[in-house]
Amino acid sequence: MERVNMLTAMVALPFYCASLIETVQSEIVRDEASSGLLDCLREGVTRLFGVGAPHSLRLLPLRWLLLPAALHGVLRYVITSCVQRGVLCAAAGGEAAGGGAQRPPDLLDSYFPELLAGCAGALVADVLLFPLETALHRLSLQGTRTIIDSTDGSGGNGPLVLPVNTQYDGVSDCLLAVRRREGPAGFYRGVGALAAQYALQGALLGGARALLRVLLLEGGRGGA
Repeated sequence: MERVNMLTAMVALPFYCASLIETVQSEIVRDEASSGLLDCLREGVTRLFGVGAPHSLRLLPLRWLLLPAALHGVLRYVITSCVQRGVLCAAAGGEAAGGGAQRPPDLLDSYFPELLAGCAGALVADVLLFPLETALHRLSLQGTRTIIDSTDGSGGNGPLVLPVNTQYDGVSDCLLAVRRREGPAGFYRGVGALAAQYALQGALLGGARALLRVLLLEGGRGGA
Protein backbone atom coordinates (compact mmCIF):
# COMPACT_ATOMS: atom_id res chain seq x y z
CA MET A 1 0.00 0.00 0.00
CA GLU A 2 2.91 2.36 0.67
CA ARG A 3 4.09 1.90 -2.92
CA VAL A 4 0.62 2.69 -4.23
CA ASN A 5 0.49 5.91 -2.21
CA MET A 6 3.98 6.85 -3.37
CA LEU A 7 3.14 6.29 -7.05
CA THR A 8 -0.16 8.13 -6.69
CA ALA A 9 1.58 11.16 -5.20
CA MET A 10 4.19 11.19 -7.95
CA VAL A 11 1.67 10.87 -10.80
CA ALA A 12 -0.65 13.52 -9.35
CA LEU A 13 2.18 15.98 -8.55
CA PRO A 14 2.12 18.11 -11.77
CA PHE A 15 -1.66 18.46 -11.64
CA TYR A 16 -1.50 19.21 -7.91
CA CYS A 17 0.98 22.01 -8.62
CA ALA A 18 -1.29 23.42 -11.32
CA SER A 19 -4.36 23.30 -9.08
CA LEU A 20 -2.40 24.96 -6.27
CA ILE A 21 -1.64 27.91 -8.54
CA GLU A 22 -5.32 28.26 -9.40
CA THR A 23 -6.23 28.08 -5.71
CA VAL A 24 -3.91 30.81 -4.39
CA GLN A 25 -3.96 33.09 -7.44
CA SER A 26 -5.44 36.49 -6.63
CA GLU A 27 -8.84 37.26 -8.12
CA ILE A 28 -7.49 40.62 -9.29
CA VAL A 29 -5.19 39.04 -11.85
CA ARG A 30 -7.31 35.98 -12.61
CA ASP A 31 -8.40 35.70 -16.21
CA GLU A 32 -12.19 35.79 -16.52
CA ALA A 33 -11.96 33.41 -19.47
CA SER A 34 -10.14 30.84 -17.34
CA SER A 35 -11.77 27.43 -17.51
CA GLY A 36 -10.51 26.22 -14.13
CA LEU A 37 -10.30 22.45 -14.47
CA LEU A 38 -9.14 22.52 -18.09
CA ASP A 39 -6.44 25.04 -17.22
CA CYS A 40 -5.22 22.77 -14.43
CA LEU A 41 -5.06 19.81 -16.78
CA ARG A 42 -3.25 21.82 -19.46
CA GLU A 43 -0.74 23.29 -17.01
CA GLY A 44 -0.20 19.88 -15.44
CA VAL A 45 0.58 18.26 -18.77
CA THR A 46 2.81 21.19 -19.72
CA ARG A 47 4.83 20.90 -16.54
CA LEU A 48 4.92 17.10 -16.69
CA PHE A 49 6.44 16.95 -20.16
CA GLY A 50 8.29 20.27 -20.02
CA VAL A 51 6.66 21.66 -23.16
CA GLY A 52 5.85 25.27 -23.85
CA ALA A 53 7.58 28.38 -22.60
CA PRO A 54 8.80 28.12 -19.00
CA HIS A 55 7.23 30.47 -16.45
CA SER A 56 10.61 31.56 -15.08
CA LEU A 57 14.18 30.44 -14.72
CA ARG A 58 13.46 29.97 -11.02
CA LEU A 59 10.90 27.26 -11.77
CA LEU A 60 12.20 24.05 -10.21
CA PRO A 61 12.31 20.92 -12.35
CA LEU A 62 9.48 18.58 -11.50
CA ARG A 63 11.89 15.74 -10.73
CA TRP A 64 13.19 17.73 -7.74
CA LEU A 65 9.74 17.54 -6.17
CA LEU A 66 8.97 13.89 -6.90
CA LEU A 67 10.80 12.41 -3.93
CA PRO A 68 9.46 14.91 -1.34
CA ALA A 69 5.93 14.47 -2.68
CA ALA A 70 6.24 10.68 -2.54
CA LEU A 71 7.69 10.90 0.98
CA HIS A 72 4.78 13.08 2.07
CA GLY A 73 2.25 10.62 0.67
CA VAL A 74 3.88 7.60 2.32
CA LEU A 75 4.35 9.30 5.69
CA ARG A 76 0.76 10.52 5.69
CA TYR A 77 -0.50 7.00 5.05
CA VAL A 78 1.73 5.48 7.75
CA ILE A 79 0.85 8.07 10.39
CA THR A 80 -2.86 7.92 9.60
CA SER A 81 -2.87 4.12 9.78
CA CYS A 82 -0.97 4.02 13.08
CA VAL A 83 -3.17 6.60 14.77
CA GLN A 84 -6.31 4.95 13.40
CA ARG A 85 -5.29 1.59 14.82
CA GLY A 86 -4.42 3.16 18.15
CA VAL A 87 -7.80 4.88 18.43
CA LEU A 88 -9.66 1.70 17.52
CA CYS A 89 -7.67 -0.33 20.07
CA ALA A 90 -8.33 2.29 22.74
CA ALA A 91 -12.05 2.30 21.92
CA ALA A 92 -12.21 -1.50 22.02
CA GLY A 93 -10.34 -1.56 25.34
CA GLY A 94 -12.68 1.04 26.82
CA GLU A 95 -15.76 -0.93 25.81
CA ALA A 96 -14.33 -4.13 27.27
CA ALA A 97 -13.44 -2.41 30.55
CA GLY A 98 -16.87 -0.80 30.76
CA GLY A 99 -18.76 -4.01 30.15
CA GLY A 100 -19.78 -2.96 26.63
CA ALA A 101 -19.77 -6.59 25.52
CA GLN A 102 -22.86 -7.32 27.67
CA ARG A 103 -25.15 -5.62 25.15
CA PRO A 104 -25.29 -6.30 21.43
CA PRO A 105 -23.64 -3.52 19.43
CA ASP A 106 -25.90 -1.48 17.20
CA LEU A 107 -25.14 -0.09 13.77
CA LEU A 108 -23.79 3.16 15.20
CA ASP A 109 -21.39 1.40 17.58
CA SER A 110 -20.09 -0.68 14.69
CA TYR A 111 -19.18 2.12 12.28
CA PHE A 112 -18.75 5.35 14.26
CA PRO A 113 -15.44 4.36 15.94
CA GLU A 114 -13.92 3.73 12.50
CA LEU A 115 -15.06 7.15 11.27
CA LEU A 116 -13.68 8.82 14.39
CA ALA A 117 -10.39 6.93 14.12
CA GLY A 118 -10.01 7.87 10.47
CA CYS A 119 -10.65 11.55 11.20
CA ALA A 120 -8.21 11.51 14.13
CA GLY A 121 -5.53 9.79 12.07
CA ALA A 122 -5.85 12.31 9.23
CA LEU A 123 -5.72 15.21 11.70
CA VAL A 124 -2.53 14.00 13.39
CA ALA A 125 -0.88 13.28 10.04
CA ASP A 126 -1.76 16.68 8.59
CA VAL A 127 -0.49 18.52 11.69
CA LEU A 128 2.78 16.61 11.85
CA LEU A 129 3.44 16.91 8.11
CA PHE A 130 2.33 20.54 7.80
CA PRO A 131 5.95 21.85 7.67
CA LEU A 132 6.79 19.49 4.80
CA GLU A 133 3.57 20.44 3.03
CA THR A 134 4.43 24.11 3.47
CA ALA A 135 7.78 23.54 1.79
CA LEU A 136 6.15 21.62 -1.06
CA HIS A 137 3.64 24.41 -1.62
CA ARG A 138 6.32 27.08 -1.75
CA LEU A 139 8.51 25.08 -4.10
CA SER A 140 5.53 24.29 -6.34
CA LEU A 141 4.68 27.99 -6.67
CA GLN A 142 8.27 29.17 -7.14
CA GLY A 143 8.92 30.53 -10.61
CA THR A 144 5.27 30.35 -11.73
CA ARG A 145 4.74 34.13 -11.62
CA THR A 146 1.83 33.66 -9.27
CA ILE A 147 0.25 36.76 -7.71
CA ILE A 148 -1.35 36.24 -4.30
CA ASP A 149 -3.44 38.45 -2.02
CA SER A 150 -1.61 40.09 0.86
CA THR A 151 -2.73 38.72 4.22
CA ASP A 152 -0.95 41.39 6.30
CA GLY A 153 -4.01 43.62 6.30
CA SER A 154 -1.89 46.71 5.65
CA GLY A 155 -3.10 49.82 4.03
CA GLY A 156 -4.56 50.87 0.72
CA ASN A 157 -7.95 51.60 -0.75
CA GLY A 158 -8.13 48.15 -2.29
CA PRO A 159 -6.73 44.71 -1.57
CA LEU A 160 -2.96 44.42 -1.96
CA VAL A 161 -1.34 41.70 -4.02
CA LEU A 162 2.14 40.26 -3.76
CA PRO A 163 4.22 38.26 -6.23
CA VAL A 164 5.73 34.94 -5.19
CA ASN A 165 9.45 35.76 -5.38
CA THR A 166 11.30 32.88 -3.77
CA GLN A 167 14.65 31.39 -4.72
CA TYR A 168 14.86 28.07 -2.92
CA ASP A 169 17.21 25.42 -4.24
CA GLY A 170 15.25 22.45 -2.89
CA VAL A 171 13.28 21.11 0.05
CA SER A 172 16.14 21.25 2.55
CA ASP A 173 17.05 24.80 1.53
CA CYS A 174 13.40 25.82 1.83
CA LEU A 175 13.03 24.33 5.32
CA LEU A 176 16.25 25.95 6.53
CA ALA A 177 15.31 29.31 5.03
CA VAL A 178 11.86 29.29 6.62
CA ARG A 179 13.32 28.43 10.02
CA ARG A 180 16.01 31.10 9.71
CA ARG A 181 13.79 33.94 8.47
CA GLU A 182 10.39 33.20 10.00
CA GLY A 183 11.17 30.95 12.95
CA PRO A 184 9.34 27.71 13.82
CA ALA A 185 5.97 29.48 13.47
CA GLY A 186 6.69 29.96 9.77
CA PHE A 187 6.18 26.26 9.14
CA TYR A 188 2.59 26.54 10.35
CA ARG A 189 1.47 29.65 8.48
CA GLY A 190 -2.04 28.97 7.25
CA VAL A 191 -2.71 26.25 9.81
CA GLY A 192 -5.90 28.09 10.76
CA ALA A 193 -7.55 26.81 7.59
CA LEU A 194 -6.63 23.26 8.60
CA ALA A 195 -8.08 23.82 12.06
CA ALA A 196 -11.30 25.17 10.58
CA GLN A 197 -11.50 22.18 8.23
CA TYR A 198 -11.26 19.61 11.00
CA ALA A 199 -13.49 21.62 13.33
CA LEU A 200 -16.17 21.48 10.65
CA GLN A 201 -15.58 17.77 10.13
CA GLY A 202 -15.83 17.15 13.87
CA ALA A 203 -19.05 19.14 14.10
CA LEU A 204 -20.58 17.25 11.18
CA LEU A 205 -19.45 13.94 12.63
CA GLY A 206 -20.89 14.75 16.04
CA GLY A 207 -24.16 15.99 14.55
CA ALA A 208 -24.49 12.92 12.36
CA ARG A 209 -23.85 10.66 15.35
CA ALA A 210 -26.49 12.41 17.46
CA LEU A 211 -29.02 12.26 14.62
CA LEU A 212 -28.38 8.59 13.94
CA ARG A 213 -28.65 7.83 17.64
CA VAL A 214 -32.08 9.46 17.75
CA LEU A 215 -33.22 7.63 14.63
CA LEU A 216 -32.02 4.30 16.00
CA LEU A 217 -33.80 4.88 19.31
CA GLU A 218 -37.03 5.80 17.55
CA GLY A 219 -36.71 2.78 15.28
CA GLY A 220 -36.16 0.52 18.28
CA ARG A 221 -39.24 1.89 20.01
CA GLY A 222 -41.31 1.50 16.86
CA GLY A 223 -40.18 -2.10 16.43
CA ALA A 224 -41.03 -2.87 20.02
